[in-house]
Amino acid sequence: MTMKTTKWLLAGVAATAAIALAGCSPASGGGGSTSGSGKLTMLIGSSGDAETKAVQDAASAWGKKNSTTVDVVAASDLNQQLSQGFAGDDAPDLFYMGWDQFDTYAANGYLQPYAKDLANKGDFIDTLTKTFTYDKTFTCAPKDFSTLGLIINTGMWQAAGLTDADVPKDWDGLEAVAKKLTTGGAVGLSFGLEYARVGVFMNQAGGTIVDGDKVKADSKENLAGLDYVKKLHDEGVLKFPSEIDSGWSGEALGKGKAAMVIEGPWIKGIQGDYPDTKYAAYELPKGPDKSSTFSFTNCWGIPKGGDNAAKAQSLVEFLTSDDQQMAFADAFGVIPSTTAASKTYADKYPENASFVASADYAVSPVKFDGAATVITDFNSQLEGLATGADPEAMLKSFQTELQSALDEANGK
Repeated sequence: MTMKTTKWLLAGVAATAAIALAGCSPASGGGGSTSGSGKLTMLIGSSGDAETKAVQDAASAWGKKNSTTVDVVAASDLNQQLSQGFAGDDAPDLFYMGWDQFDTYAANGYLQPYAKDLANKGDFIDTLTKTFTYDKTFTCAPKDFSTLGLIINTGMWQAAGLTDADVPKDWDGLEAVAKKLTTGGAVGLSFGLEYARVGVFMNQAGGTIVDGDKVKADSKENLAGLDYVKKLHDEGVLKFPSEIDSGWSGEALGKGKAAMVIEGPWIKGIQGDYPDTKYAAYELPKGPDKSSTFSFTNCWGIPKGGDNAAKAQSLVEFLTSDDQQMAFADAFGVIPSTTAASKTYADKYPENASFVASADYAVSPVKFDGAATVITDFNSQLEGLATGADPEAMLKSFQTELQSALDEANGK
């Protein structure tokens, strides 16, 4: 699914989903018999008509060869409808499963661990395979992915007298060009005030959030990341979208309110509203410790024990083939999840090659069962970066709450 803006997606529905999942049992059935029914239901979170049609066309093509009708439903609220389906013992046979929900569903035993048996199980990008591995078992196949990059308004860049040689490679370079790009009518840099953006600076400084069964959120490295973000904001070269009359940083880029933003390949969505805005995408500048970015991905989920599990798995093999993934990429812009197809994508769409290149060192944000609520609270605290709050105090609170959640997830 191509997302216009990537929030911590469980924020609004985590509690509802957790309650619903806790009160229901996995889908009943024959554990994936080869017969099943002649009909499959598929629930997707679509970015628009182009994605819906592409998925429907692919499902129909597979269905004709397998004497099966596939009913593709584009959810109005994927998280809510999926949790309701499981709660009502009416889960779809196949569905989009977000990286942020995966551990919750897997921990509760609602996902068929089929991916380890796929013929193409070894074709996926390694970091994506790890994202959808639970309890050492590769559980569901990555559908596609995106990473965060530095998106530059090329018109504003040129107007400031900057060239390709000035594209920032590190934090000092980012600060320098942000200052040059900040004018009376625009700010040099903007991104969402949330862990899913700010967290990359913490990682780049050498920080980590969870190491085994220990939370290390209040480390000096994570503090260095927050201090850097606060410094840019205090200098006036970084503004958050709400401070520049924008709903998200892509809007700020399109309006010319921000010269640089941190977003993913879904940035192309601004072309509908701001067709005259020209931009280029680059890998994020390296931090004082390392290069790092976040990856966001979905997998194809199958309910555990469903009567149609075997057919659903066959459909997944078709949908995740290199050729079909490239067909999806051509239709609605997603980046394929296999190593070979992602390389083909980068060659065909060089404007997005930086997003593919950064997959080699991308990591998923914290996503263990129970983390979502704590992250939502942390996001609320991060809003204080715009008003002078103490980053160290934020991290201490984050440390305590997240460790408690992790201990609970580990049965302590």
